[in-house]
Amino acid sequence: MTRDLTVDALYARHAEGLELEWISGRSGGGQVLRTEESTNWPANLVGHMNLLRPHQVQVIGRSEHKHLETLAAADADSISARLFEAKPALIIVADGLRAPKPIMAGATEAGTPVLTSRVASDTVVQALQHDLARRFARRHVVHGVLIEVMGVGVLITGESGVGKSELALELISRGHRLVADDSPEFYLTAPGILEGCCPPELQDFMEVRGLGIFNVRELFGDGSVKRDRNLGLIVRLLVLDEPGLSAEERLEGIRRMRKILDVPVPEYTLPVAPGRNLAVLVECTVRNHLLLKKGYDAAHQFAERQNRLMHGDVGEKDKS
Repeated sequence: MTRDLTVDALYARHAEGLELEWISGRSGGGQVLRTEESTNWPANLVGHMNLLRPHQVQVIGRSEHKHLETLAAADADSISARLFEAKPALIIVADGLRAPKPIMAGATEAGTPVLTSRVASDTVVQALQHDLARRFARRHVVHGVLIEVMGVGVLITGESGVGKSELALELISRGHRLVADDSPEFYLTAPGILEGCCPPELQDFMEVRGLGIFNVRELFGDGSVKRDRNLGLIVRLLVLDEPGLSAEERLEGIRRMRKILDVPVPEYTLPVAPGRNLAVLVECTVRNHLLLKKGYDAAHQFAERQNRLMHGDVGEKDKS
């Protein structure tokens, strides 16, 4: 199964933002960009001109333009012929440059649309890749609440009724931001990078059991919500049947990796019990996660210190 987008639609979405001007091949506006449903990240859709692994949208920037200009006419014509043999859906000449004559001739013969842009080619490629990734990438819905805590996308999961929305509401009241309640959608914006967003019909709303539906934006202001956020970690709320934890879990916490769209994401389990301030614990979990990413592991340092103490190797810091 495929999902399609026409060149006309792509132009309409980005004409203003990328300063696009249609200079040739207007009749080819119905040509279709498509990717397989099973593709996680449609990396083949947009990129700088590439003849070996051709993109459907070929972008010509300063480097490609300069290379074509330095070639003999026969060589430039040969490259143009190879370019259009791959049947690109669209050519964009960026950086405010004029379209090279061999490209214009090949596009006219093939009926391929050609656009120009005054925007830098890197910016054009990045903007289109991001937009098309959002449109085409395979999506996965997870039951939970996605919230931005200290700049990190945190997915709060757990059994129904465990208190996910109540925890999210407390975090919002502490200055953090809601992305999606109940059914956040995740997709790949680049290999290994998951972005989460809220389905349009649920935007700004959340349900708290017994109190009904709240509009978070209206309650807390525009700064309390965010349209999307890269996923950094997962916090799983769990009511433990056994009150005790293993020695390893007491030292390192309950941590594992969970895969979403084949991307491993750190998952931290927070035991739920009366009197526990889960909002503070989530904030501490995020802070500790950021320290781990920087290379600092408190559990490892603690274990090393105890090991030195047992062997009589006591330093000044350990004494204090």
